[in-house]
Amino acid sequence: MAEDFREFVDLRYGDLLRIAYLLTGSAHDAEDLVQSALLKVMRRWRKVEDPLAYLRRTMANQHISMWHRVRSREIVGATPPEPAGDDTADTVVRRQALADALRGLPPRTRVVVVLRYLDDLPEAEVAAMLGWPVGTVKSHASRGLARLRAALDTPELTKGSLR
Repeated sequence: MAEDFREFVDLRYGDLLRIAYLLTGSAHDAEDLVQSALLKVMRRWRKVEDPLAYLRRTMANQHISMWHRVRSREIVGATPPEPAGDDTADTVVRRQALADALRGLPPRTRVVVVLRYLDDLPEAEVAAMLGWPVGTVKSHASRGLARLRAALDTPELTKGSLR
C-alpha cells in the first residue's frame, strides 16, 4: 500500500498542486490543501477506486469549507510563484490576470471553473464529484466565465484560452 501511494503522489503531485493553487490563489495554501487531502486519501487508499477524482473532490470540498470558516481573514498574495518553463512576457501577464480574476470569484464558482475548464473535466463528472446537480455546475460555470470575461475584458474567453 505505502509504495503504491508514494508512486501515485510522485506522479500526480504537480497536477494536484496546480489545481490547489488555482483554487486557493496562494502557493502556501495550495501546499496545505494538497497535504491535507493526501492525508485523507492515505487513510483510505485501499478503498479509493479513483484516487485522482477523490483528491479533486476532497480539495474542492476542503477549500469551500475553509473559505466559509475564514472568509473574513483570507489573504491572497499579490503574485503567484513564477511559472516553470519559457513563457513569454505576454503569457505571464495573461496568467497573472487570470489568477487575479480567479481570486475574485466566489469559492464555489472558482471550484467549478477550475475543475471544469482548467482541469478539463466534463460537467457531469464535476457535478458527481461535488455532489451537485449538473444544472448547478452549469450555472456556476456560466456565471464564472461571465465574471472572468468582464474582469479580463475578453469576450472570446473559452476553455482553451484559460490555460
